[in-house]
Amino acid sequence: MPTAVDPSTRPAPDRPSRAARDQDRTARRIRLLLAAAIVAAAFNLRPAVTSLGPLLERVRDGLGMSATVAGLLTAVPSLCFALFGLAAPGLARRIGPAAVLTAGMGAVTAGLAARALAGSTAVFLLLSAVALAGIAVSNVLMPVIVKRYFPDRVGPVIGLYSMALSAGTAVAAALAVPLTAAVGGSWRAGLGIWAASAAVGLALWLAVLAVGRDRGADPGAGSPAGAAEGERSLRILRSPTAWALAVFFGLQSTGAYATMGWLPQIYQDAGISAGESGVLLAVTMAISVPVSFALPSLAAARGDQRLFVVLLGGCGLVGYLGLAFAPAGAPWLWAVLAGLSNCSFPLAITMVGLRARSAAGVAKLSAFAQSLGYLISIPGPVLVGALYQGTGSWYAPVGLLAVLLVPQMGVGLLAGRARQIEDEV
Repeated sequence: MPTAVDPSTRPAPDRPSRAARDQDRTARRIRLLLAAAIVAAAFNLRPAVTSLGPLLERVRDGLGMSATVAGLLTAVPSLCFALFGLAAPGLARRIGPAAVLTAGMGAVTAGLAARALAGSTAVFLLLSAVALAGIAVSNVLMPVIVKRYFPDRVGPVIGLYSMALSAGTAVAAALAVPLTAAVGGSWRAGLGIWAASAAVGLALWLAVLAVGRDRGADPGAGSPAGAAEGERSLRILRSPTAWALAVFFGLQSTGAYATMGWLPQIYQDAGISAGESGVLLAVTMAISVPVSFALPSLAAARGDQRLFVVLLGGCGLVGYLGLAFAPAGAPWLWAVLAGLSNCSFPLAITMVGLRARSAAGVAKLSAFAQSLGYLISIPGPVLVGALYQGTGSWYAPVGLLAVLLVPQMGVGLLAGRARQIEDEV
């Protein structure tokens, strides 16, 4: 007959110790802080550019800026993103991506605040370059941060990042003039106010570094020796996927910058009022906010992103054809389709995070794809303007944007395959 076992003598089921539970809670809080810092930084990666456009005429008058220099300002962001972005992987290897991103947010804050006080065109351009340099390294390292600290949540966190970036782009463009009026009408105050927003992002990243140091696991620490050596030995130029992703990034940037720069003029030339054309541009930018949040998760879940490349490219083709031949026929539809086409940006960033196995690989791929991509995008908006001036119509300029979508989808189909660059090089 079996002997009864006293329940009081049974071993208690294994439970995590209080120390382990406290450690888990602390880790979750740090991840939440990191997520908040990512969102705040992303929100501040475009106001330096999009807040300037609506106030450019006032800035020109205030500084005595020539039309030629004002035109140069439209190309400076892409050039700075390309050149300064190349330095990001080396800096991240030495002091860590989080520390470099913190320094980048510091440069954005300082550059925006100081350029509002500039007394000459040369100083204004120099201080704009300081802010753009901070944005450039942040552009490159944001996918690295996500890959390193959220390896199991790449899609959702890139979705948060992309949504915040789109929101910052739209908010700065929409509120630049009203905010300037609210602070007294001075373009200096209207531009400088965005430094306060950037300072919030800087504060959060300083908190990330401080919390990491307190716990003895500094998020700003550089890459381990093995990872750093792996990054240096990764011959990115030998990867067909890296080249395809860089060209895809450049072509989608060409369409996005041309749309943001010229869409209101296209509508106004079709007889649509300036007020409504501005609202239509806001719709184009705003539609990307929810899509940028959902798309990275959907794309990461599939592994293969070629379907999204084709869908977004198809939206752009229909939208551009509508803008070329009947801009006033269905203006809201064309604005929505153009906005959906511009969502190729969060798709490209998602693919950067998925096409390399390690954070070091993502750093090198991100720097290569974004730097080369931004260089590719520089001539596009200028060529669109030249074609418009030369022909007096929008058939050729918008037709060019539609034609460029064909190679964009072609290289996107190569970049969207489920593979890693480490296997190619």
